[in-house]
Amino acid sequence: MPRLKMIAPFLFLATLILVSVVLDRPLPRADIVYANTAENFTLDPQRLSYQHDVRTSRSLFEGLVNVESEHGGIEPAVATSWECSKDGRTWTFHLRPDARWTNGAPVTSANFIYAWRRAILPDLAANYTGFFLSIQGAKNFFDWRVKALANFSKGPGGADAANALWKETETRFASTVGLSAPDDHTLVVQLERPVAYWLDLCAFPALFPVYPPLVEKFTRINPRTASLEQDPGWTKGGVLVSNGPYQLVQWRPKRSMRFEKNSWYWNRANVSSQSVESIPIEDSNTAVLAFENGDVDWLTDTLVEYRGDMFEQVKNSKRNNLHVLDAFGTDFFSFNCRPYLADGRVNPFANAAVRRAFALSVDKSSIVKNITRLNETVATTLIPPNSIPEYQTPLGLPFDPARARKELASAGWIDRNADGLVENENGEQFPTVEIMYSADSPRYRDMSTALGSMWRETLGVQSAPRSRDSRSFKDAVNQGDFMIARGGWYGDYGDPTTWLDLCKSSDGNNYR
Repeated sequence: MPRLKMIAPFLFLATLILVSVVLDRPLPRADIVYANTAENFTLDPQRLSYQHDVRTSRSLFEGLVNVESEHGGIEPAVATSWECSKDGRTWTFHLRPDARWTNGAPVTSANFIYAWRRAILPDLAANYTGFFLSIQGAKNFFDWRVKALANFSKGPGGADAANALWKETETRFASTVGLSAPDDHTLVVQLERPVAYWLDLCAFPALFPVYPPLVEKFTRINPRTASLEQDPGWTKGGVLVSNGPYQLVQWRPKRSMRFEKNSWYWNRANVSSQSVESIPIEDSNTAVLAFENGDVDWLTDTLVEYRGDMFEQVKNSKRNNLHVLDAFGTDFFSFNCRPYLADGRVNPFANAAVRRAFALSVDKSSIVKNITRLNETVATTLIPPNSIPEYQTPLGLPFDPARARKELASAGWIDRNADGLVENENGEQFPTVEIMYSADSPRYRDMSTALGSMWRETLGVQSAPRSRDSRSFKDAVNQGDFMIARGGWYGDYGDPTTWLDLCKSSDGNNYR
């Protein structure tokens, strides 16, 4: 008997190891293998924000409409047609009957309403809640839910009370928010006011549907807070149910994602690749080496420090596998505008004059010519110049060192002892400015170094570039644990508000 007691655990352990090896066995090479610059943060359409998450979501899910790739127009997707009322406030979408989830279930108008409710609920803290607040009653519903949760937290709580509040929430949403499904294939959206770019919003992943029966299995109501909580387990490989051209068959965190053609996809005849694999490679040099060795077929971006040299090779017809394209995006550096820094120190950038001084000290043309070397268009505002038809981009702040020094002096920072560094009226030196950037990017490293040199020369301020990996970088910016941080934004739709909304303190992407 003692012998059997020792053998049984050994057999169980051996079985576990065997199962692990079988489940982790690599699949055959995919038709297309590409390298992402970072691991995906989420596959939840209502919670995504970063570009690589958006890219992946478009492979797995599909919304009412798509953006046509060649000219940027709107084309049918899950919706075959739509109408808008004369006053521009009511949109009616007609869904195709052959739209299916990867498990064969039909995609219905109720699926869209369920997904959009998730995005509107403050419980989820979605980055793109603002996209939905032009829907009739959505803003009032959001504010009501915030207040209801706050009031609940002051009471005794409990599961019964939390469930009762959720039922009230469901009823209020259905009766006050301008979304309705007359039948499974008709979706009616009522807006507070006309939104010229509404169809563009409908093409964005935050408005993609999700499969309610699956998401509900990973959803609970917290009895202490009454808040809806959702486990991300529903987005795992072999679990996720989606409605796009591909389905997720495997997700090995920090290693790879495997997508295979969705046999239920309505437009599957035009999906040429049977399988696609995404590999996160944060080190840019490793990514280029993987491409040169044939291990990957495409790099979503080429961030190596010598990419300026690669661009020169393209211009001289010595390289044909690098494509330099204008992007609907802007690189920028963000100031922490809070009164105090994360460590409790007074934040000098809470003063707008200081921020203007730093902005006026940056010679962007020099950065493009000597640092990035990709011939990018210099932007003096958040919105890329001449990127939106019929929109005149404001001039913004130019490179003006003399004005920069005046702005800094107006905030009380002057070189009082002729040592080349500025001090306040108490003789305290301007704090060393930490410039935070993502560690995987030589581009941002070199830009951060260049900015530091310009600020030292023009303003008499010392700086210290600081790198962080992509995930901790995101957390630090979101929590305000920085002084200046690199930022970047790609427009989500063809209207200035896709940039200007970032400036709202209430916007989910305001932390950029």
